[in-house]
Amino acid sequence: MAAAGLVAVLAGCAAHPPAVAPEPSGPGADAAPAQPAGQTFYVSDQSSAAQQLAHLTGADAAALGRIAHQPSALWLAGDDARAKAEDLTLRAAAAGRTPLLVAYDIPHRDCGQFSAGGAADAAAYRAWTADLAAALADRAAWIVLEPDAVAHTLDSCAVPPAEAAERYELLAHAVQELKKHPKVRVYLDAGNAGWVKDLGLLADALRRSGIEAADGFAVNVSNFYTTEQSSAFGSSLSAALGGKHFVIDTSRNGNGPLSDKDWCNPPGRSLGEPPTTATGRPGVDAYLWIKNPGESDGDCGRGEPAPGRFWLPYALGLAGHDS
Repeated sequence: MAAAGLVAVLAGCAAHPPAVAPEPSGPGADAAPAQPAGQTFYVSDQSSAAQQLAHLTGADAAALGRIAHQPSALWLAGDDARAKAEDLTLRAAAAGRTPLLVAYDIPHRDCGQFSAGGAADAAAYRAWTADLAAALADRAAWIVLEPDAVAHTLDSCAVPPAEAAERYELLAHAVQELKKHPKVRVYLDAGNAGWVKDLGLLADALRRSGIEAADGFAVNVSNFYTTEQSSAFGSSLSAALGGKHFVIDTSRNGNGPLSDKDWCNPPGRSLGEPPTTATGRPGVDAYLWIKNPGESDGDCGRGEPAPGRFWLPYALGLAGHDS
């Protein structure tokens, strides 16, 4: 059951720019988005929803604003990850907010499904994570590390043992590289409440993937399980990991899942709790919009947009408005 989709950016604790820093560049560099009072995370005017919002009026604009005005994650993969991470973290630091990033470049990504790809080999991935770490400099960020990567070693994807062992080593290396930066928080992806049922097996795989050095793990990335279901799953996994904290992707879980197997653009879903660190749940560090609402999970065999492509009708549906 894939988490699916290339997308977004996260945010974290307030940070201040260094005394001397390069200026943010690229589209919108001179137009800082409004940052909601009391929000920990950075709201970017470069998100898919924000860019689409600029072309809308009336009821559609009001509905899409429910997405565009919330912080969401920037998904990083490929050769431009360093430049994108640097630009986003500079913007967030200047705004006194923390961005959310998703590292999504593990070799053999997504078990060859809709979001297939990733680094060419282990050496390329180590170089990629080194570049990502360098891009962060001394700035704050919350990073969700490699959605699906661990869970896919334990499901019907049938990752060969040697390849799984290499993946665990690469994830552990990435955690170590990113945690060299004291303002960076790292959450290793742990799948969702409907995926790996043997929590002992999952906990062991996470330990081999460097969870002890990470700040915690992420659950429900790009999926639809309710906050209650995800919290129960995460709490049980936390207990198996000695009390590790976790974050929940609440971007599209307002109506819960259509079914355990319907993870690819299911109809009738809705936005969940907005991003916040004030969860009121022990061990839950934040609700986050890790998946960018409105960005497609993939073709789904029905001719829908490619993973990560913004899909306005779906976005409006999530926001409770059909155009």
